[in-house]
Amino acid sequence: MTDIESRLLAAIAAPGRPSSDYDLNPSHPAVKVKTRAAGVLVAISLAGPEPLLFLTKRSSRLKHHPGQIAFAGGKVDPGDADAVAAALREADEEIGLPVAATRVLGTLPSHETVTGFTITPVIGVIDAAFTPVPEAGEVTEVFTVPLAHVLDPARYSVQSRFWQGYHRRYFTVPYGPYYIWGATARMLRALADRMPQ
Repeated sequence: MTDIESRLLAAIAAPGRPSSDYDLNPSHPAVKVKTRAAGVLVAISLAGPEPLLFLTKRSSRLKHHPGQIAFAGGKVDPGDADAVAAALREADEEIGLPVAATRVLGTLPSHETVTGFTITPVIGVIDAAFTPVPEAGEVTEVFTVPLAHVLDPARYSVQSRFWQGYHRRYFTVPYGPYYIWGATARMLRALADRMPQ
């Protein structure tokens, strides 16, 4: 087992509460709506000289979250056994990652979004070289970020924008031309906070 795997397993096992889009906005409590279950794959390649995290840039033509940086993943469908199965299925569909190519290490506590989802982040490692194939209708680009970048709390900042009548604060962790923010950045920050140094 590699050092990074040991640290990821420790992060998964660490105690901690679920995260949400409301964490930085305590004066604007969550609206009580029925949420839908979803799973996202925090896909980490161990095939090269340094661990790399796979992320996607969503198509600008999509109705929801166009052009945003996201994990591969989506809602739990009736045919999915659970959020882990949904995350693996969606990664296969969105970036061409075969289900059998991912070793699932475990999951982090769920993340509740302002858009009505309860997302389970699934931590998975990829041991062999993998060339992603973006799903044309949904994904504009698949790219990698050094895992060390998103595991460093100093790389994060809190920004805000006016949304639905108030200034909403959120985490960002930019990398090169990629503006990683919102729920994706919040889930990555939760992982960074749980990782042993």
